Amino acid sequence: MDFIQLIKISFKAILINKVRALLTMLGIIIGVCSVIVMLTVGESSKKGITSNISDMGSNLIMISPKSNVQTGVRLDASATQSLLIEDCRAIEQQVALVNAVSPIVSGSGQAIYGASNWKVTLFGSAPEYLLIRNLKVADGVMITDYDVKTNAKVAVIGRTVLENLFPYEANPIGKTIRFNSVPFKVIGILEAKGVSTFGQDQDDIIIAPYTTVQKRILGINHLHSIVASAISEGAAEQAVKQVVDILKDNHKIQDGKENDFEVSSQKELIDTFSSITEMLTLLLVTIASISLVVGGIGIMNIMYVSVKERTREIGLRLAVGGRAVDILRQFLMESVFISFTGGLIGIVCGVLISLLVGHIVGWQVVIPPQAILISFAVCTLTGVFFGWYPARKASGLDPIQALRYE
Repeated sequence: MDFIQLIKISFKAILINKVRALLTMLGIIIGVCSVIVMLTVGESSKKGITSNISDMGSNLIMISPKSNVQTGVRLDASATQSLLIEDCRAIEQQVALVNAVSPIVSGSGQAIYGASNWKVTLFGSAPEYLLIRNLKVADGVMITDYDVKTNAKVAVIGRTVLENLFPYEANPIGKTIRFNSVPFKVIGILEAKGVSTFGQDQDDIIIAPYTTVQKRILGINHLHSIVASAISEGAAEQAVKQVVDILKDNHKIQDGKENDFEVSSQKELIDTFSSITEMLTLLLVTIASISLVVGGIGIMNIMYVSVKERTREIGLRLAVGGRAVDILRQFLMESVFISFTGGLIGIVCGVLISLLVGHIVGWQVVIPPQAILISFAVCTLTGVFFGWYPARKASGLDPIQALRYE
């Protein structure tokens, strides 16, 4: 029996019981569809998280004081004073793999303009902060080095602050707002950034010279943190090592002693989130794959039923000279056909559902090619694996006993 004839006979045998075949495919359809949707959701969320974290700053390196324990009480990192402006200058001058550095001090308070007020975080930074955090000024100008040197009371505000403090002003540039009773002249408005991966409104911010915030708002000399930008993503890891060495030298920390600071890069954050996403995706795919096993058991069951129903037909074919291998191929082909067709339908449904979910959630949908390839392979293997034993049993029937079967 040639291959084309084998396909025709198998197809006709399936069409005799169309509803039963469709119900048998249902397990495969649900399984394949679930696997594709889970892989797509995992890949799309991973890409979205990576993109959002990258938007927070290209090749970002974050240096912060480490919380320590004194007299049995753990002090908050912001309460320690291990970072100074000298550390920032040392990183800027001595770390060749860093192209921008900015000190950071911050405080929360009430911003007021006229009858409007808004609780907001005031960030004190250097002009390089915009480059490091991928921020842009939509209107006006950014603070300058001169503003930092002169402790100028100027500020650049985010879109959320603009909407809440200046609901009726056409152009707030040049207006004076107050933060904790200290006046600041608005010199710029930042482009909108939206909500970050962590649910933080990135537009709810006021940026002022760090010297002004230190002396006029907080009354401190130390820094809350330092942010820097590596020259490239590949250089971030080595840049972190150089920063650690510089700070250990500045802080006179001997080998084997615990650092009083922490240094991390954006790449580490991305790798962490990617790892978590991959683990969750694997878990979801494993759960979804149970449907494929159920579908395979359904195929085996229906093939057993088919062998029982067609026992006399099998006996007749064997009696007139049919070969056992042809019987084996026919039933195996029917099993693979059911599994493969169910897989194709499942792939189409999975792609459509993935696109629908992406549209509803607002994600950029990324359908991994390997998800479709794996689905094809799994469908074929499922048909062969679960169809082999019933087909082998059919080909091994005794012709005389099969003809007597009622």
